[in-house]
Amino acid sequence: MKIGLIGTGELGKAIGANMLKAGHDLVVHDLRKESTSGLLAGGASWAGSPQELAASAEVVLTALPTPAIVESVLTAPDGVLAGLTPGKAWIDHSTNDGDVLEAIARQAAKKGIDVVEAPVTGGIPLAHAGEITVLVGADPDVYQKYLPLLQVVGDPVIHLGPLGSASVVKVITNMLAFVHLWALGEGLMLGRRAGLAAGPVFEAILASCADSFVARTEGPPILNGSYDYGFTLELANKDLRLVHGLADKFGVPLEMGGLVQEIFQRAEDRYGPGFWSTGVVRLLEDELATDLRAPGYSAEGRW
Repeated sequence: MKIGLIGTGELGKAIGANMLKAGHDLVVHDLRKESTSGLLAGGASWAGSPQELAASAEVVLTALPTPAIVESVLTAPDGVLAGLTPGKAWIDHSTNDGDVLEAIARQAAKKGIDVVEAPVTGGIPLAHAGEITVLVGADPDVYQKYLPLLQVVGDPVIHLGPLGSASVVKVITNMLAFVHLWALGEGLMLGRRAGLAAGPVFEAILASCADSFVARTEGPPILNGSYDYGFTLELANKDLRLVHGLADKFGVPLEMGGLVQEIFQRAEDRYGPGFWSTGVVRLLEDELATDLRAPGYSAEGRW
C-alpha cells in the first residue's frame, strides 16, 4: 500500500520504519527535511508539501506535536485535505484535541475520506519495536478496514469507540503517567536522603506493590542521568493542558493532575521546553542538591 507520513519526529520515525519493514511504499514530508533522512535512506520517497504527499498516497498518517499544527497541515490550501480524493484515508497518531479532530473529520467526510484517530501510548522504545499501544476512535467498519495497518504501528490495538474517544483516553493515560513519574522521583529521593543508595531502592520498588510501567521504563533514565525517554517537557505540558480542558468541560476535579501540571510547568520554565520530560525529577535533585545516580544502569535498564 502507498502510505504517506507527515511528521518525522521520534514517533514518526518509528512508525515510518515499521511501515517500510512491513513492505509498504512510503512517502514522507516534514518541515525539517533533514529529519526524514533515515527514512529516505531506508527506501522512502520525499514529497514537497502535504498536498503533494496526499495526492500520491492511499492513506496519510500524521504524527505531529500539537493540535494547531495538525489543523494547519490538514486544512491549509496546500494541506492534506486538498490532496486527498474520495476513498482515501487519514489516520492521526498525534495527541490531538477532540474538537479539532472532529472539525477536520467533518470536512473530510464531505470529500468521502475515512478518518481514524489512533494516538499511541507506551513510549518511543516500544514504538520502534512495533509494540506500542494504539488507541483507536473510529466507526466500527472503518476500524476494521484499517486494522491491519494499525497493527503495523503497534500491539495491542484497542478500539475505544467513535471518533473522539481515543483523544480522551490518550490524555488520561499521559496524566496518570506523569503523576506516577513524579511520585517515583519523590520515593527515590526520600530513600537517598535517608542515606540509602538509589539502585537498591529502585530494585525494591520494582519488587513491591509500588512497581509500575512508568518505574520500569523511566526509572533507568533517571538513575543514569540521561533522562532520555524520547518525550519533551513541552509535549508533556501540552498534554496536561488538553486533559485539564476535558476536566473543565466535564466538571471533573483533578487535584493530583492539577498539582503535577504545576510541577511540570515549573520544570519547563527552569530547563526549557526541549528538555526530556523524565527530567522533571531533576527539580528534586537540584533543589535538594542530591543526585539520584546509580551505577550499572543503561538507557534500557540494568546492565
